[in-house]
Amino acid sequence: MRFLAANLFRVLALALLLVMLLRPEWLTPVLAPLTKFGASPIYTQNSLPSLALSHLELILVSIAASGILAVLGGIFVTRPIGADFLPLSRAIANAGQTFPPVAVLALAISTTGFGAVPTFIALFLYALLPIFENTVAGLQQVPASVLDAADGMGMNGWQRLFRVELPLALPLIIEGLKIATVINIGTATIGSTVAAKGLGEVIIAGLINDNTAFILQGGLIVGLMAVLIYDGMEMIERSVTRKIGLQPHGD
Repeated sequence: MRFLAANLFRVLALALLLVMLLRPEWLTPVLAPLTKFGASPIYTQNSLPSLALSHLELILVSIAASGILAVLGGIFVTRPIGADFLPLSRAIANAGQTFPPVAVLALAISTTGFGAVPTFIALFLYALLPIFENTVAGLQQVPASVLDAADGMGMNGWQRLFRVELPLALPLIIEGLKIATVINIGTATIGSTVAAKGLGEVIIAGLINDNTAFILQGGLIVGLMAVLIYDGMEMIERSVTRKIGLQPHGD
């Protein structure tokens, strides 16, 4: 029953997202009461699918960059040679998460100009902490008995890392990627304040024109994308971890 309910939710969420992107005019009767003075309830200044793709592209690039750096950093500080750098690395990752994205944008545009680059910088910094912390936690939780067994089999440091430690840490690493991705899907909307193409454009247009229908459109599309992408990543995590004989995180 729970499985059927989850699948029904996925289908309904995906159907609503596709309607909002490809056939938003179908929602006119629902959105029209949210407008004033006969304003259009459907955002038409730009292509919604195009804005969604640009939004997702920015997320993908920023998460990929953050993921590479955070995972490599997590590996480094859990090795004997890098253990002393763990507090400093944590402080840097925390600073990236706690520094307001709007402030990052304001600082970045002074050197990079307007557009996608300052938004990428803000998203990159924002995603570091969950991925880094989950990588560290995943590697540190590998039982000492398992590491001793790997050493007893004659594995060197690299073999032990790639054949034992990273596979066992994989569920937590993917969990960090999921959290960072969902955070950045919502955070990326602020990029439209510095002329980055994305779904924030719809929300900002609603704020400027006092059009609640636009705000709801943009917010729902972003929210549905976040839910569906998180759910998709969770299914990938379960599939991958089961293939390598691990218990998926959260089961």
